[in-house]
Amino acid sequence: MELHSLKDSFDRVAKKRKVSYSKTHEVTDLIVQEINKAIKVMQSSTLEYKSELAELKKKLQEVSPLNQLEGAQKELNIALIKYPKALEKVFNRDISKAYQNIEFDSAIVNQIIASHFYRQGLFEVGDCFIAEAQDAEAAVAMRSLFQELYQMLEAMKSQNLEPALKWAAANSNKLKENGSDLQLRIHHLQFVKILQKGSRDEALKYARTNFASFAGNHMAEIQKLMGCLLYSDRLHESPYAHLLSPTNWDTVTDELTRAEARMAINEAVTRAGRVRQGVPISFSICLPRNQGAIN
Repeated sequence: MELHSLKDSFDRVAKKRKVSYSKTHEVTDLIVQEINKAIKVMQSSTLEYKSELAELKKKLQEVSPLNQLEGAQKELNIALIKYPKALEKVFNRDISKAYQNIEFDSAIVNQIIASHFYRQGLFEVGDCFIAEAQDAEAAVAMRSLFQELYQMLEAMKSQNLEPALKWAAANSNKLKENGSDLQLRIHHLQFVKILQKGSRDEALKYARTNFASFAGNHMAEIQKLMGCLLYSDRLHESPYAHLLSPTNWDTVTDELTRAEARMAINEAVTRAGRVRQGVPISFSICLPRNQGAIN
């Protein structure tokens, strides 16, 4: 029960961090958008810049970036302050109490090391390590899953979402079980991408085909996307301009990386079938970081 409480505390911190992160990028993109508009006006006008700068100042004051950011940051700080206290209540600082005299399982450690190489995209190094460890059978599934992940990430670098869409469709039930809306977020990117090309009819057709199954839990987001159709020829100047931000791709890439890696690790644990006193061996340390996955 105590660990469930700790997990809840961690989830609250993670949620607040995500909200703060999204708000920061949203406000930053809005400020940049207003500044770029002002620059364009000044470059095309022969009048003095004072009036335009005054208008820009007024718009930035209306945006009120500090007030928007302070609220999200304050909530994050409160959650961060509470989390260490929750840790202290659950864990005993005496390291000797965590000691168990158990046999060292080299096979599990080898799989952890191999998965680290694979998650970094070092497939040849991982293969070499597995060959020397003589545990090739356990690494086959792990390698193929991480390789699939890297193929999706490489495709997304060129804004090709087809591999990610196919993977999300194949794993739709697992994503729903984990409470993830990743599949909708990938469709979201594809919809905006189609709309950017100026093809409103094609975007509407795509929405009708792919958004219906998400309407029950995500109607507000779907309605927002439908609103974009009104500005298909000037989306970058619309109230939905933030949907064009590259940070949206970065966020989905990060979520895709973690979701795919988590499934790969769970499958590796299942295949290993090794249990210590009723608790499965944890591979959580092998979850890839976004910067390691896409750089």
